[in-house]
Amino acid sequence: MNTKWSLDELYASFKADDFKGDMEKVGKLIEDFKEWAERSLQSLENKEEKIEYTIRANVKLTEIFTKLITYCFLVTSTDARNETALSTAEKLQVMYNELTEPTVRFEKWLTTIEDLDAVIGSSPLIEEHSYYLKKIVENSKYLLGEELESLIAKMTNSGSRAWAKLQNMLLSTLLVEIEQEGELEKLPLPVIRNMAYDADADIRKKAYDAELKAYNKIEESSAACLNGIKGEAITVAGLRGYTSPLDEALLKSRMDRQALDAMLEAMKESLPDFHKYFGKKGQILGHKKGLPFYDMFAPIGSEDMTFTYEEAKNYIVKSFRTFSDKLADYTQNAFDKRWIDAYPRDGKQGGAFCSNIHPIGESRILANFDGSFYNVSTLAHELGHGYHGYCLKDESILNSSYPMPIAETASIFCETIIKNAAIKDATPEQAFGILERSISDSAQVIVDIYSRFLFESELFERRTDCALSVNELKDAMVRAQKKAYGDGLDHDYLHPYMWVNKTHYYQADRNFYNFPYAFGLLFANGVYAEYLRRGSEFVPEYDKLLNSTGIKDIADVTKMVNIDVHSVEFWRNSLKLVKEDIDKFISIADQV
Repeated sequence: MNTKWSLDELYASFKADDFKGDMEKVGKLIEDFKEWAERSLQSLENKEEKIEYTIRANVKLTEIFTKLITYCFLVTSTDARNETALSTAEKLQVMYNELTEPTVRFEKWLTTIEDLDAVIGSSPLIEEHSYYLKKIVENSKYLLGEELESLIAKMTNSGSRAWAKLQNMLLSTLLVEIEQEGELEKLPLPVIRNMAYDADADIRKKAYDAELKAYNKIEESSAACLNGIKGEAITVAGLRGYTSPLDEALLKSRMDRQALDAMLEAMKESLPDFHKYFGKKGQILGHKKGLPFYDMFAPIGSEDMTFTYEEAKNYIVKSFRTFSDKLADYTQNAFDKRWIDAYPRDGKQGGAFCSNIHPIGESRILANFDGSFYNVSTLAHELGHGYHGYCLKDESILNSSYPMPIAETASIFCETIIKNAAIKDATPEQAFGILERSISDSAQVIVDIYSRFLFESELFERRTDCALSVNELKDAMVRAQKKAYGDGLDHDYLHPYMWVNKTHYYQADRNFYNFPYAFGLLFANGVYAEYLRRGSEFVPEYDKLLNSTGIKDIADVTKMVNIDVHSVEFWRNSLKLVKEDIDKFISIADQV
């Protein structure tokens, strides 16, 4: 099986005729729209025709631009040094920034239509995009003038985007020195970080020490990147009238503060349960002062389930088929048609992601597969994202964008299917190991995410006055970890550099890219509970829920499965499911 993804469905190369043709098309479409907007948006005459023209133009432009920029992104994600991809992506961003002025002009023009509801009802095309249009009006109060918005868009190319590219290059090319079998080797950072899951305690500790030491090489550059990006985010959010970057993040997430506060309250209440879990895991591993960070992902019990890539594929497809043939068939297709890039290598980005490519109705998944059950679960997670995109493939591309909190629903739902299938197939010792891994994953999404939320909150508060030094960033991260993890972790062994390797911190348009993961886990728990209650009749409702995520606010999506995200009790009930697992884990551990 070929384990590198195929990008030919997008383009064969940067020299291909269709790639060069689409580059030319994008340029012409942008110029045409600029000229049309300047000429036509002077009055409200023929407003229905003007809205229809704008929708069609945006659909065509967005589809072609998405293909081009995604191709560049996917190439650089597996080859960080590819100069052609890097320079082409920059050219595309410069070209796309030319759309800012006419787009702002249209959005301001749209707000002047007093009978917008009547206009929406006058045309099937406009009605199809009613949510998209109403969101434009709703968010218009945060728009600046056309010239200023255009200037900001252009400045980001040499500002936050340039800093982000530098940070990605630093991480993707960082080689970590580590001694193995008496010889010093230089390995990519993702390989070193994967050692945190190794069964050998010495390897875990050695990898932790080597990782922290390696960050010394890039800490100053990373701090400069982070300060530059967050400084820009603060400035732009203030100019637009947001009360804070968090306020902006919530609005972009289609989520209100009431829902966030209810979720955070329940998360904080649950922390003592997780502290007990960490303490018990530390005891099992022979630690007396809590769990050291380097053993956080240490396997417990006999979770010795290992998989070849082929076995992982078959296991995931088989497990997904217990839920629905549609999900299983999508997954089989993703493997067969080489939508997945499986193994780590030099220059390849660490971690995992799924990129849904709406214009071609496909997705591409990056993984760093090492044969562990954890990596099988990660593949299932990313395939869940892909399936979410598949459920939206027949919608207009303008109706296919969903907010981050709801984006984790399908991915965590698929993880849950795999976990439950594995526990059913496992021996008692393996089941205990899988149970522990599931709790560990939940702890990352609740406890570690909470620490990241605390860190980013402090970072924004202090960055308003001045840039933070490397030591200040490290101290802030350690304080956040102590507050979230409590006495569950050994405070002599934390991870002061977690701000370096989390790429989300370095995306100026994705501030507070942390609480959505907690939302996703807890909401997915609620959705899965609904599936268990209703069985196969729930499957079409699940697909319908995913299909609606591009045209509804989060609270309206969750109501489709009778969930009120403003209720603290809902979040508490979801967290009770994790608490039950923790209690079960501690009980079994005490009996051994």
